[in-house]
Amino acid sequence: MGTMVEVRRDLKKYFKTPKGLLHAVDGINFEIEKGKTLGIVGESGCGKSTLGRVILRLLEPTDGEIFFEGNDITDIDSSTLKKVRKDMQMIFQDPFSSLNPRITVSEIISEPIHIYRTCKDSKELGKKVTELMDTVGLARRLQNTYPHELDGGRRQRIGIARALALNPKFIVCDEPVSSLDVSIQAQILNLMMDLQDEKKLTYMFITHNLSVVKHISDDIGVMYLGNMVEKCPSDMLFERNYHPYTKALLSAIPKVNIDAPRNRILLKGEISSPINPKPGCRFAPRCIYAKPECFNNQPELLEIEQEHFVACHLVGEINNI
Repeated sequence: MGTMVEVRRDLKKYFKTPKGLLHAVDGINFEIEKGKTLGIVGESGCGKSTLGRVILRLLEPTDGEIFFEGNDITDIDSSTLKKVRKDMQMIFQDPFSSLNPRITVSEIISEPIHIYRTCKDSKELGKKVTELMDTVGLARRLQNTYPHELDGGRRQRIGIARALALNPKFIVCDEPVSSLDVSIQAQILNLMMDLQDEKKLTYMFITHNLSVVKHISDDIGVMYLGNMVEKCPSDMLFERNYHPYTKALLSAIPKVNIDAPRNRILLKGEISSPINPKPGCRFAPRCIYAKPECFNNQPELLEIEQEHFVACHLVGEINNI
């Protein structure tokens, strides 16, 4: 099937602050196959959204390499990047602030088409906008409405239509359903999965909701303070998880049966600072299994079984493997 996106050589993104360098993304490597979905999960502030923006070159990487369809796009010039961006789009988290409040629905959707001049005249443009609205389930009568006149679900459908306007191959979905009602979340997720099957899209799906990511992802990567701590196929993560942080996340998923026994893992201790972080595992101050080695040496993301990668010094001892 081939690789759509590949992140190599420990991708990093640091931000300068008055107190030092903030390590938002620190040493990330992965691949996303064509037509597949990689889910990225973790607590707020772990670097998920920053990772997505760096891959699309909305933010410049501090170090590392980004390949798109086998081509290095890490240092390409602006004109070449503009051509690549036609195939790489983003659906943003907030369906209100990501839309221009001063222009109508049809103008928002047609904006990328105007920039890339993919329609020869206004008649073709109007037909394209109508097709996109039909594709994402927006009523045609809403063409001349403004974002503030619509609910969150419809606004997010506008964002999806805009992302599809140039027929991209790869879409970064930055928590696209987190601000929506549960019933609307299901509609948007099903729409995105149908679009993926129909248009052979490749997704990077960012969320902090493990129930959502299980529903849509082929593979899942778990992030903690800029590091990838566990990565494997989606089904495998829910059957056999090895990192203490992953175990804590999974234990927080609500159960349908409130009387079912639960082994809730409550994390204690101070969260490490991402500014000039100390050597060692960043999860160690909150880990009940931590030993001196964990505070002194950064664990590598290693394959402990086929397609299952974990970054933990004590993974064998904790899981008896």
